[in-house]
This record gives sequence, C-alpha cells and structure tokens, in this order.
Amino acid sequence: MNSSFNTGLNLKIVSLHDMIIILNMQRGLRRQEDKPFKVVFTNGCFDLIHRGHVDYLSKARDLGDLLIVGLNSDDSVRRLKGEKRPISNQDSRAMVLAAFTFVDYVVVFDEDTPINLIRSLKPDILVKGGDYSHDNVVGADFVESYGGRLELIPLVPGESTTNLIKKIEQ
Repeated sequence: MNSSFNTGLNLKIVSLHDMIIILNMQRGLRRQEDKPFKVVFTNGCFDLIHRGHVDYLSKARDLGDLLIVGLNSDDSVRRLKGEKRPISNQDSRAMVLAAFTFVDYVVVFDEDTPINLIRSLKPDILVKGGDYSHDNVVGADFVESYGGRLELIPLVPGESTTNLIKKIEQ
C-alpha cells in the first residue's frame, strides 16, 4: 500500500489473517454483550467505481453490522476480465473502497473466486448483484449450511464498468 495515504484508510485494508483476528474479537465482544452481530460479505473487481457500486455497497452494509469487501487482486482481475483489465491497480481500488463509510474492511485476494475468504470468514450474509442467481454465487451453499443467507441486490440499470469503458473508448 502506498504510504503517502496516511489517512487511517489503510487500517481498513487488511490481510485475511488480520481480518479473522478482527472478526473473532468483534464476535467475542458481541457475545459478551449478548448483542446480535451480522457480518456481511461481498466481493468483486470494483475496477472503475460508479453509481451502481455505491448503491450496491451501501445496500449491502444496511443488511448487517459489518461489511467486508473481498477485492480481486490485479492478477485475478486479468484472469477473469482479460489483459486490458484492471484499469486501476489493486492498491488504488482498495483505497477507494476503504474511503466509503459503509465499507468496514477490504481484503484483497488472488484466487479466481472468493471461496477461501468465505470459508475463513463465515459471514452471516453473502451479497451479490441481481445479475446473479443462487446457483451461480460461489459460497452460497456453504453460507447457508451454517444458517447464513444469500442476498441478491438489484443492479442500477445501465451502470456498469463495461459500459463506462465503452463510453471512454468511443
């Protein structure tokens, strides 16, 4: 992470190991206080942030007490989207996500899917966009196996990174 961004946002960008420690502490505190605590998890490339991302992430956070965003690494994005992507590097994408008040933590991952993150973090609520269905959401069955749930959030029509790139290329 670029050290010129010494704003506290770096504290929201954590490794999987640190995220597990933070979650264990948070869950333990909530149990002691006998308060419910819902962890929400979503993931994506979040290459060029647009209104659809903002709407999606804010609605995801409204579903629980803590929102963790799994962010595809640069290598992962290239494998998924092609050699021209990502437009923004993972440090920049992580910093932009961390700047949102409704995003509590960002964890960068290098795999093609977030299944290892989901298995490690055991979120109460797994969130994906409305362009997905239960059958094609990685980790949905796992989350439901321990009583968690999948939430699909409708997309903002016309808002996508692909559409933005097409406009720029015109």
